[in-house]
Amino acid sequence: MHSTYKIAILDMNAGQPNEGMRCIKLLVEQFINREDINGDYRIFDVRVHHEVPEIHDFDIFIASGGPDSPKPKGEKWEKKFYRFLDDIYDHNLLEERKKHLFLICHSFQVAVIHWNLAKVTKRKSTAFGIMPVHKTKKGRLESLLDGLQNPFYAVDSRDYQVVKPKKKRLKSLGCKVLCKEKKRPHVPLERAVMAIRFSKEIFGVQFHPEADSEGMMRYFKRADKRAHIVKHHGKKKYLDMMTHLDDDDKILKTNRTIIPKFLEQAADAIDHQTPVSV
Repeated sequence: MHSTYKIAILDMNAGQPNEGMRCIKLLVEQFINREDINGDYRIFDVRVHHEVPEIHDFDIFIASGGPDSPKPKGEKWEKKFYRFLDDIYDHNLLEERKKHLFLICHSFQVAVIHWNLAKVTKRKSTAFGIMPVHKTKKGRLESLLDGLQNPFYAVDSRDYQVVKPKKKRLKSLGCKVLCKEKKRPHVPLERAVMAIRFSKEIFGVQFHPEADSEGMMRYFKRADKRAHIVKHHGKKKYLDMMTHLDDDDKILKTNRTIIPKFLEQAADAIDHQTPVSV
């Protein structure tokens, strides 16, 4: 690898403190601090300061999760973010040097709504914890998920869900549904879509692949969070989640696989594209 990679991190957290941004920054820093990599990154506060990167200034983009409903409310940042999504998609159709985008949870839901790929609905109850994620047939062939078991485990934290994928629309755009949420045979509800490859360069997930044990341990140990989990999910669920945090095969493996592979594959693709003449 020999290019200099410009990375933009889009903070979608609406000013709320969270562990996700720390984890994303850490993964990006680990990548650009490798000996064979030249790169830097910049953070854009999308929902508070309405900052959106100019796509021609960056090669790789990661958009974080965030709170609240992903459905349009007419806020100023929304139009900018929709334009950003379309600019990347259109750029990749027309230009040789592609742009690479990874969407996490809230950003993923917003993109699904914007591109009209499925329904996004409010859940009956919050999905929260370290959950199994099941690969579909296409997901079993997905290189970013290579090395992860089926199911693999990831941090899930959401009030909304992507359901009822629009098969014709997905097929017409070349999108692939790669993962679904855990099987719930006793619940007569459709399983939510947990990952979509939107295109060769655009990938999105409804879980949190950036989450690490350190951040989740700190989060779960907070008295208010412990009380909330025990009240709504029971003490056994809380103790199980704490146990999973130190398991090398659970969120640690997901953390070390998906986003690092995305960054590596994006860099590799950029290196093999024809240099843009000046």
